[in-house]
Amino acid sequence: MDNTQIRVGILRETFSGETRVALVPDAVPKLQKLGVEILIEPGAGLASGFTDEAYLAKGAKIDGAAGEAEVVIAVRPPEGASWKAGQVLVCMMDPLGSPAAIGELSKTGVSGFALEMVPRISRAQAMDVLSSMANVAGYKAVLLAAARSPKLFPLMMTAAGTVRPAKVFVLGAGVAGLQAIATARRLGAVVEAYDIRSDTKEQVESLGARFVEFDLGGAEMQDAGGYAKELTDDQKALQAKLMAEVIQAADAVITTAQVPGRRAPRLIPEEVVEGMKPGAVVVDMAAESGGNCAYSVPDEEVNRGGVIILGPSNLPATVGSTTSQLYGQNLIAFLGLIVQEGVISIDTEDEILAAALVCQGGEITSERVREALKN
Repeated sequence: MDNTQIRVGILRETFSGETRVALVPDAVPKLQKLGVEILIEPGAGLASGFTDEAYLAKGAKIDGAAGEAEVVIAVRPPEGASWKAGQVLVCMMDPLGSPAAIGELSKTGVSGFALEMVPRISRAQAMDVLSSMANVAGYKAVLLAAARSPKLFPLMMTAAGTVRPAKVFVLGAGVAGLQAIATARRLGAVVEAYDIRSDTKEQVESLGARFVEFDLGGAEMQDAGGYAKELTDDQKALQAKLMAEVIQAADAVITTAQVPGRRAPRLIPEEVVEGMKPGAVVVDMAAESGGNCAYSVPDEEVNRGGVIILGPSNLPATVGSTTSQLYGQNLIAFLGLIVQEGVISIDTEDEILAAALVCQGGEITSERVREALKN
């Protein structure tokens, strides 16, 4: 084998509770088509159900020096890694939520690509890790709610009487919210949903849910990148007031509202929780970034007057085998932009690479990250 061949290293994740791996064995041949040698750190795939032997069988090498490869791919930034100038790191970095970490990484001379920054354009759909992970998270959030609720979700006609379907309210109709709606409907629940972006109404209704409409002043509530804009204080107060009645009538509430780099909007204040019926369940998918619900605690279950509030922080990691497969496909598509025929070529004129590149040559290259550091 050519000793000058570019190496791609896949590391064992060090973040607590992380079960995903950046590449699954079945994806090894696809990545090799880029003309690279693949090094797997021993045990990298075990948490998601993939053995070292499975990687070897697909043509990868098991190598403790995977972190020294010219290109390193991971789910999250490796802790305690010894980087060398010129290496390329591709992973999810939470660059707007943790800009200081990007600042430290930039000092090493690494070219760092944060996959969360990939723009939502047609050409980048295959690289959209946020959508891949949010899709799974929305599904799992509903399963958590159904498992914890004292009520069955579907309508049941039995000899002992009719069991009425549960009422589920989904806050946020992005990728996670739409999957939550679809999953709750498949389980037989009556579903209502709300999003500040009125153009999501058709998508919500196509899934069989009712779109709840609140008038927050008629302003455009979606930015150019397709993300929800942060509400003003007045809009937040009005939104909470209008939603209170719908929330308090629900048996389960799934909240998905987040703004990149900002604290999650507070959608369910204390007084609304106090008015919910005992046995109601809230699954707050934004708990890690401050919480949509006032009583949410990341990765804990809180009971307030019989209302159960769950704050799972890493739902994709609860199904690591599946999410690793999806994540790996996103990575391969992205790597195809920076590795051609075994040669690294970073074209900063490419709008996808330019947006995702957060540091290079000892400098922070992302204007959004630099702005986040000032706040």
